[in-house]
Amino acid sequence: MKPETRLFVLLTAFFLFIWLVYGFWSSWEPVGTAALLLTAGLAGMIGFYLALVARRIDPRPEDDPYAEVEQGAGEQGVYAPWSWWPFVVGVAAAICFAALAVGWWLFYIGLAVSVIALIGWVFEFSRGQHAH
Repeated sequence: MKPETRLFVLLTAFFLFIWLVYGFWSSWEPVGTAALLLTAGLAGMIGFYLALVARRIDPRPEDDPYAEVEQGAGEQGVYAPWSWWPFVVGVAAAICFAALAVGWWLFYIGLAVSVIALIGWVFEFSRGQHAH
């Protein structure tokens, strides 16, 4: 996690520097300076979170400059290859996005589809409390 932490800490410093430069050049125009300051804050929050996670987990092969490719082999996570729920989430997002052009009534339909799709995706492998 150390390379990612360094990346976001450097991005935070970069955005703070650009915030100062932009602020002086634009006479502290409110929208751009606020956006750059918030961008620096968001990068800083991600860097802080990654630094906390790096302390709690063991070093990964990516953190060792002398690591071999084979050290990263193995299971990387769980992925359901036959799941249709990501497609339904995408359709729901498209409906919500189309609501910007059509009307708010369509957004509520997309929101309902989104809730159903997210619940279906999260509980896809759940068999219930009393399953055998």
